[in-house]
Parts: sequence; C-alpha cells; structure tokens
Amino acid sequence: MALRPRRSVLYMPGSNARALDKARTLPADALILDLEDAVAPDQKDVARGQIAAALKAGGYGTRELIVRINGLIGPWGKDDLAALAGTRPDAILIPKVSSPGDIMMAAKAIRDAGLPEETRLWAMMETPQAILNADTIVRTSVDPASRLAVLVMGTNDLARETRARQTPGRAPMLPWLSTCVLAARSYGVDLIDGVYGDINDLDGLRAECEQGRDMGMDGKTLIHPGQVAICNEVFSPSEAEIASSKKVIAAFDLPENAGKGAISLDGRMVERLHAEIATRILALSDAIARMGV
Repeated sequence: MALRPRRSVLYMPGSNARALDKARTLPADALILDLEDAVAPDQKDVARGQIAAALKAGGYGTRELIVRINGLIGPWGKDDLAALAGTRPDAILIPKVSSPGDIMMAAKAIRDAGLPEETRLWAMMETPQAILNADTIVRTSVDPASRLAVLVMGTNDLARETRARQTPGRAPMLPWLSTCVLAARSYGVDLIDGVYGDINDLDGLRAECEQGRDMGMDGKTLIHPGQVAICNEVFSPSEAEIASSKKVIAAFDLPENAGKGAISLDGRMVERLHAEIATRILALSDAIARMGV
C-alpha cells in the first residue's frame, strides 16, 4: 500500500522570498506556494517569478509542492500557469471549484500550459455550490485526464459565503465537512481540512486537528510554521495504534486463522476489515518514517 502523508499542508505566500527559502527547512509534509489570497494584486508578477525560481532551484526534499493559482476565469490565473512553464510542481491547487466542469477546464489548462503529466490537480472546496456538487466534482477523478487527487476545505470562504459562524467545534460546518469526506472516500481522493486562524491558540488547533482526523480527513492546511508540529502529531498513528495494528495482522497470519473472517483477540471480536485498517495504519507509519521531514 503506497501512501503519501499529507498531515501538515502549509500555505506559503509566493511574494515572500524569505518564507519560500525557510520552507526548505520546515517539517511540513506539503507546501502550498500561494499566488491567490496571500498575494496582493500588485505583487502577482513578483510572486510568480519567485515561485518559479524556487521550484527550479529545488532543495525541498520529500515535501510535496503545490502551487495555488488564481481563478482561471479572471485576470491572473492563466498568467500564473504560464509562469510555471519549465517547472515541475507536484500539483496545482484550483480555487473556487463549483462544478465538474471547473475540474476538467482546469485540467485542460494545466495540460495546455505544458506542465508534466505527473502534476496533479487539487481542488478548493470553498463555495456552497462545491458542497452541493461534491459527489459529481470528485467523480471526475475516475477520468485520468482530470488529474484530480486531493480536495482542500476552504472553511473561511465557506463561512463568508454562507454566513455560518465559526464556533468552537464547528457545529454549523460539520454536515459540509462530512459530505466532502464521503465524496472523497467514494473515489479514493484525499481530503485536507481547512485552516485554524488563531496561531496563538495551540489547544484550539489541537482540538480541531483531532476533530478532522476523527472525521476521516488526511491532514490540515496551516497558516503558520508554529502549527506544524501539533498537526503532524495528531495525524500520525500513535504508538498504541501501531502496536495494536501489528497484533491484529499477526493474529490473522496465524495458520489456524487462515480463511477466517473474524477471530477473538484480547477478549474482543476482530474482523478482516480491522486487518485492512491495521494494514493502512502501518503503511502510513512507514511512509512518514521514509519522508524523514
């Protein structure tokens, strides 16, 4: 089972050259080099050049590199892609996705810009239409031409557009988050939670990371390097989970349990599906260890 850890996904403003350089040393699994919200209109050209230069220079190790471009229906998006010619980002993050057509249009634009086939497409789920159309949006991933690999929750934009309040526990948003979890899991696409805005509230960050993890998300987007360590910890398998997973797999590997769909282990009933869960937990743990970030 080949997995790519995406526990911590840190936004880095493309207009900040020092931040782009510092990112080479940060323990984040993935970096979103941002050309959209974090960059003022008069800094777009500077940011494009700095991101392209950073991608060409490399030095980011195993960190996944994603570029968030501006919307393709607008004054900047196509120029963003053109500036990336000759680079090899791991993915392009598309904002304001609302329909399956947005995915296919973006995939064509990425292809027309000459970016390599290995460059995937990530989609921001940050509009009411995106939530209503989540299934059909993610269903495009069955077509290899879509390049769709990851959904990213844009919880701040969702709050703005719906007028929902961002309360502790996120009760107003839980149905929308769950809808995207179900859509992503239906088609084998990863799902990354939205940002936690208070960079000084580490307890609140931990609680929201734990909530996203327990809902089934793969990681969380972050806005400050100081948030990375907690995020990595929460979205990593614990020592207890790893030990339990090894025990479950070892039990099913015993000759007397061959062919059994369920066994008794430490006083509880364990099914083959638990062995599948255990296998994924160990695969994720191994993938994290290989990254060495």
